[in-house]
Amino acid sequence: MLLALMRQINVAIIGGGTVGGGVYKALRQNGRLLASRLGVQLSVTRVVVRDLRKSRAVSIPKGKLTTDWKSVVEDERNHIIVELVGGVTLARQMVRKALRAGKLVVTANKALLSEHGEELFELARKHHTNLYYEASVAGGIPIIKVLREGLVGNRINYLYGILNGTCNYILTRMEKEGSDFQGVLEDAQHLGYAEAEPSLDVDGFDAMHKAGLLGSLAHGFWIPPDQIHVEGIRKITPLDIQFANQLGYTIKLLATIRPTPKKGVQISVCPTLIPLQHVLAGVRDVFNAVYIGGDVVGETLYYGRGAGQDATASAVVSDLADAALDLQQAHGSRLPAFVSHVENGSVFPWSETIAPFYLRLHVVDRPGTMARITAILAEARIGISSIIQPEGHEGDAVPLILMVHDAQIQAMQQAVKRICRLKVVHGAPQVIRVENFEF
Repeated sequence: MLLALMRQINVAIIGGGTVGGGVYKALRQNGRLLASRLGVQLSVTRVVVRDLRKSRAVSIPKGKLTTDWKSVVEDERNHIIVELVGGVTLARQMVRKALRAGKLVVTANKALLSEHGEELFELARKHHTNLYYEASVAGGIPIIKVLREGLVGNRINYLYGILNGTCNYILTRMEKEGSDFQGVLEDAQHLGYAEAEPSLDVDGFDAMHKAGLLGSLAHGFWIPPDQIHVEGIRKITPLDIQFANQLGYTIKLLATIRPTPKKGVQISVCPTLIPLQHVLAGVRDVFNAVYIGGDVVGETLYYGRGAGQDATASAVVSDLADAALDLQQAHGSRLPAFVSHVENGSVFPWSETIAPFYLRLHVVDRPGTMARITAILAEARIGISSIIQPEGHEGDAVPLILMVHDAQIQAMQQAVKRICRLKVVHGAPQVIRVENFEF
């Protein structure tokens, strides 16, 4: 009887695929629980799909399905629009139209927000509505809410994230089995952990989009994707993982977001050596984690599944709950989508960033080789902390691994170019940043 007296809030979902189906299933499964907690009922009126005849893993009544997204957005009876189509071009068109109509919008689209978030947040403000995007970063981990609400009273001293489950799964398997990248990638594709066209994940762009959103929220100014340094994991070899372990490290695709003493925020996504004793080293398989340090709260860790139907659907439903509560407010939304509060914020140039490095070379094993290499590093004022030259490798060249002290990235790159011109150095070098979490 109580549920019947509650206000009903109508939700339209654009996209009936894996995530859209998961959201519909979650609302059907826990609708009464949500209503009892929120004091309002969430009712799905329409699910927009591309093909009405396509079979779906989640059963959705035919009467709720439609292919006409424009009529769904324009329908005044729909209070909240959920965009789950992916991509950028059409999704942007849908979200803009919904915001201009004054609808509350929920999206899981990190690429859309990374490329057009500043415009869409302004559009939401202009039309007195709001945009919710918890599901866009780290799936089931409520990291957007953490930054916007839980840590709102903190300056963020550092933020590190393992933000792509596909890359983490591949690197975990490579470390566990000694397998090469291509073989594990093919397995991941077969198991559904990697897309048929995997470049968005393995080349680091998915994590880059997420890092940009987290960096913008943490530091109060919009960070465009073209200012984020990004590298993928294609070049990581079992040899690198083996030597990293010998040196006391593991390799992760790590998003790093830190303010620098010289002003500006360092932000990057790249393979990184992490000490085996650090908590992020234990994040394995498809799991994500975000490690944040605030000036008041100290260090905090957030861990969970970063992708998949249920984890992402959980985050979308969380946003739907916030949107429903905002509709109950007499004076609009409790919290704007994004608040720019830092004037003249800037991204610190990657080339000027200082870090320790792992350097792997293949060299001819003859007297004087080491002296030539160390002389070039010394001229660049780059110090060596340790050297490994393993025995038992056959062929004209053998691996040589050097761990170097803090060096400016530009100086390191120039020194490596000079080293590679030596006749005793064969093949391409491997240069990987090291993060020791020394604050």
